Amino acid sequence: MTAVLAPRPAAAARRRPHLSRFARPVTVLVIAALTIGVPLWLVAATSVKPQAEAIKPNLSLPHHMQAAENYQQTFDQGKIVQGFVNSLLVVVPSVFLVLLLGAGAAWVFARRKGRLVNTMYALSISGLLLPPAVITIVMELRQLGLAGTQPGMIAVYSGMYLSTSIFFMTGFIRSLPEELEEAARMDGASPLRVFFQIILPLLRPVIATATIMVMLFAWSDIFYAFFVLGGGSKATLPLNLYQIANAQLYLNNWHLIFAYVVMMSLPMVLVFVVAQRRIVSGITSGAVK
Repeated sequence: MTAVLAPRPAAAARRRPHLSRFARPVTVLVIAALTIGVPLWLVAATSVKPQAEAIKPNLSLPHHMQAAENYQQTFDQGKIVQGFVNSLLVVVPSVFLVLLLGAGAAWVFARRKGRLVNTMYALSISGLLLPPAVITIVMELRQLGLAGTQPGMIAVYSGMYLSTSIFFMTGFIRSLPEELEEAARMDGASPLRVFFQIILPLLRPVIATATIMVMLFAWSDIFYAFFVLGGGSKATLPLNLYQIANAQLYLNNWHLIFAYVVMMSLPMVLVFVVAQRRIVSGITSGAVK
């Protein structure tokens, strides 16, 4: 007779890590689906419900779909086009200045040595820890004549997120070999040419990441926009939604509010998808061989 051999303890022990290796990612995905998917579903489902069903927002399916009516009414009454243009006029220049100035400063901080450079770098990234004072910002903008203007809002966003850009780009540039820049200088390239033709192309991955972060924060900001712009015809999309809701135009109209939120978020979703692809392509094409 052949005896049935019991599984060895070592083999059973090997199975436990194998199962836990798959259990942990599944747990993380379930938690992410609950924390992210549930609010997204609440917004999307409520935005297509009639007012009678949307008075108390919930996760149930709409019994009657009126997506076209809700979004058309929101588009007509919510000043979507005006708010979209105002947001672009503020966010796009802010992102451009943050990326350009951040890349230039990071290049200097990454290549220069000395106490003065280290001190300036510490001061430049101090914005990561020190929150901006709203009252001081508004008072300075009034002294400069920029309060309630789009250039003043651009200056605020640029100053707020420049520290983040410098921090990420400095660490990335330090990992790049200096031989590339030295070879370009030996060929007679000027510092500006080295910066725009050597450094910036290699910074594409971190530029894509910084673009996502700055655009998401600036596009959805309402706190600083409220104190700097103050509303009116220059209101951005989030500030415009606040004004409409505060004027009781959307009182108990959660279907219109959530429809506005969906329309306001669509440009950032598109930017996020495009920037994600740029990150992958930038890592592969910008790798140093």
